[in-house]
Amino acid sequence: MISKKMEDAINNQINNEMYSAYLYMAMAAYSDSIGLPGFAKWFMVQYHEEMAHAMKMYEYLHSRGGTVKLGAIKKPPQTWKSPADMFEQTYKHEQFITGCINDLMDLAQAEKDKASEIFYQWYVTEQVEEEENDTAILAKLKLIGNGTNGLLMLDNELGARAVAVPTDFSLGVNAQMKNA
Repeated sequence: MISKKMEDAINNQINNEMYSAYLYMAMAAYSDSIGLPGFAKWFMVQYHEEMAHAMKMYEYLHSRGGTVKLGAIKKPPQTWKSPADMFEQTYKHEQFITGCINDLMDLAQAEKDKASEIFYQWYVTEQVEEEENDTAILAKLKLIGNGTNGLLMLDNELGARAVAVPTDFSLGVNAQMKNA
C-alpha cells in the first residue's frame, strides 16, 4: 500500500504531466498556424510522450493500491513570440518538471518507499534527455537567428520525429513499453 503523502504527490504529478501534454498540444497548434508543420509534429510527439508519462503514473498508483484523483488542467498559452520563444518556454517547463520529479524522489526516500524510488528513477533519466533535447534545439535556433532558410531546414528536421511511446492507453502503457 502506498502512503497518502505519496498518493497525493503522484496525483499532483499526473496533473503536471497532463498539463505538459496540453501545453505541447497548444504549441503544436500554434506551430501549424504559423506554417511550421515540422515543429507541430515535434510538439505532437511530445504531447504523446507526456500522456504516456501520465498514464504510467496512473497505472503505477493503481498497482500500489492508491486512488487516482484527477484535477482540473490549467489553460496553456495560445501564442508565442517566436519558435525560439516556444523552445525557451519548453525548456523552462521541463526544468519545472525535473524539479517535480526530484521532489517525488525525495519524498519516496523520506517515506522509505523503495518501489516509488525505483519507479521514479526512470523519470529522472527521462528528464535529463528532455532537457538535453530542448537545449540542442535552442542552440540551433540561436544559430539560425532570424534566417528563414535555417528555420525551414530545422522545421524539416523536427518533422522527422516519430512517436516512440504507446498511444493506445486501453492496452496498458507499461505492458506496451515492455514489448517495444
